[in-house]
Formats: sequence, C-alpha cells, structure tokens
Amino acid sequence: MSDLLSLLQEFHGERLDMMLRHQAGARHVQQYDVNNTYQYVINRDDVQLSWLEAAIAELGGSIPVRPEPARTVTGRQLEATRQIAEEDSRDAQAFVNRWRGRVDDMSNARHAKMLRLILGEVLEQKRFFDQARAGRTDLLGRRGAAAGPASGDVLPSRWIE
Repeated sequence: MSDLLSLLQEFHGERLDMMLRHQAGARHVQQYDVNNTYQYVINRDDVQLSWLEAAIAELGGSIPVRPEPARTVTGRQLEATRQIAEEDSRDAQAFVNRWRGRVDDMSNARHAKMLRLILGEVLEQKRFFDQARAGRTDLLGRRGAAAGPASGDVLPSRWIE
C-alpha cells in the first residue's frame, strides 16, 4: 500500500507542478481565445488534482504545498505565447512518456484507470498547446458566423474595486 501511496504522491506532485506552470504561463498569454484555453486547461488540472488528493487521503497520505514557479518569456506577445505553448507541449509529452509505463505496470486497477484518464487528458492539453503554438485561436471550438471573429486581449490583471 505504501508503494501505491508513494506513486500517487509523486504523480500528484508532478501534476501540481504542471498546473502551477500553466497558471504562471496564462499570466503571459494575452490573446483572448488562447488565454481562455489556458483557463480551461487549469480547470481540468484542478479537477485531476482533486481526484488524486482524494485517493491519497484515502490511503492516509498528505499533500505538500508547492510554490508557483516563475516563468520568464522573451519577445513580444505572439512570440511569448508561442514560447509558453511550446514549453507546455514539451512538458506534457515528457510527463506522459515518463508515466505511461509506470501506470501500465500498476496492479491497482482503480487507481491505474484514474491515472490513464489523466494521461489522456494531458495529451489533449498537449494538442491545445501545439495548436496555440501554430497560431490557431479556435482551440475550444469555432465561433458561429453571427458572433464574428474574436479580437482583443485579456487584461494583465483583474480589475477589482
């Protein structure tokens, strides 16, 4: 049981690091549709982490707190977005490559299924990052003709009175 707990804690730690990098990256992504996609990715990250945290708690484990990493970008808005998307795509593929074999070797079917689902969603996120890197903005779907094309950027910080 402790091997399973250690594996889940390690997997959780890596997914948490990825989510924190996604959050830090989203602060640099200004194009509306791409930033919206990052918000979607972060939401899915959060859901996956909640599944892992429940499984870890069920096994009597704990979750360490991790600081959010700083992300530095170079270049103007478009180049910064491409740089962030490229890093996130590369990180997603490396994560799946690192974990696929370990998950396939798990004897606990329930937890292995959960981790396989998460790995599949990470590959879906990689597809979003690859499309953003290529300059696509229809990442979460295409707009109807009546809505017209999206334009504009998100604000660099939330406005609060």
